[in-house]
Amino acid sequence: MRPINFLILATALAFGFPALPALADEAAAAETLAEPPARPLPAITVSAVQPFRLVDRIVASGLIAAVEEVQVAPLIEGQPVDALLADVGDLVVEGQVLAILSKSTLDLQKAEAVASLAAANSTIAQAQAQLLEAETAGAEAQRVVDRTTKLRDSGTAPQAVWDTANANATAANARIAVATQGLEAARAQLALAEARLETVELHLGRTEVRALVSGKIVARNAKLGAIATAAGLPMFVITRDGALELRADISESDVLRLQPGQTASLRAVGMVTPLAGTVRLVEPTIDTMTRLGQARISVADADALRPGMFAEAEIIVDDHDGLAVPITALGSSADGNTVMRVTDGLVERVVVTTGIRDGGMIEITTGLSAGDQVVTKAAAFVRPGDRVTPVLAPEAVN
Repeated sequence: MRPINFLILATALAFGFPALPALADEAAAAETLAEPPARPLPAITVSAVQPFRLVDRIVASGLIAAVEEVQVAPLIEGQPVDALLADVGDLVVEGQVLAILSKSTLDLQKAEAVASLAAANSTIAQAQAQLLEAETAGAEAQRVVDRTTKLRDSGTAPQAVWDTANANATAANARIAVATQGLEAARAQLALAEARLETVELHLGRTEVRALVSGKIVARNAKLGAIATAAGLPMFVITRDGALELRADISESDVLRLQPGQTASLRAVGMVTPLAGTVRLVEPTIDTMTRLGQARISVADADALRPGMFAEAEIIVDDHDGLAVPITALGSSADGNTVMRVTDGLVERVVVTTGIRDGGMIEITTGLSAGDQVVTKAAAFVRPGDRVTPVLAPEAVN
């Protein structure tokens, strides 16, 4: 109220005059304007706790390699390569001839082995004849001994004749033993000749270098005219069934989350559409230098890749529905992860348990219910107990 108006009003009251109506209204209006206006509540963006399809992913990278490489080496040494029937990139089947080695030396060895076999057969025939002769002579000598023994016993033959007959029988038996041993030696020579012939024939069969498995040839070191040897590089390298895999490096913290059978999508340089893959093997060790593990991811379409290519893989560890909030709503305290929940404009701090993080969303497993509203940015200047005007943010889309 203005001082002049207050003075007039006081004077009028002192002399008993009623207050003028205009002055009274002016005084009431002045008092109303003197009261401070109510402050508006701050507007804070909030997000609703909503059901969300959450996918737990592990991103890794590595090089493409064959699941199994089979090395084809010559099975005989010292023979030059006469012909090459396969090259790098060819698809071959098990048993297919890839190269042919020279047979000239082995053909001579086979002729020699055949001759030795014939000689052994002839020796056996001679030994059998000698044994038959010795057995016949031995039988006759034994009959002479038997007759001489009877004559000696009857007194008509002297002891000297019996001794001579007995000595002849002993000599005949010795000749039988010698003939028997000669026959056994001849048979041994025959077996040796047969073994030599079989060995030469085996070597002749091995002059055809064959594929051990079906697959794709990825390397060929054989050259025409070169001497075949197993001591150097293999003649051919074949990927079994053409199967390829990604040998992906995995961080130490993620290795224990991987299991064989988990699905993955692979992408290489210049590839528009990702390829499907499956975790085939998780190696049980960690590299002590890099602190990385390795997972082997088989590739469904191996024709789209080449060994040695660099590729990235997105491995799906888990996939389920759950309640989620923006990752920006998550804060931390001594009690763990927290969010600021807004209920009827009142802010409160709630401790939550989190699960899968998928892009900009994070799963809330305990602490909140569907439909709850949380402050979208944990760094907003609000404290528990504050009153705010919530402004609902648009819902996230899967």
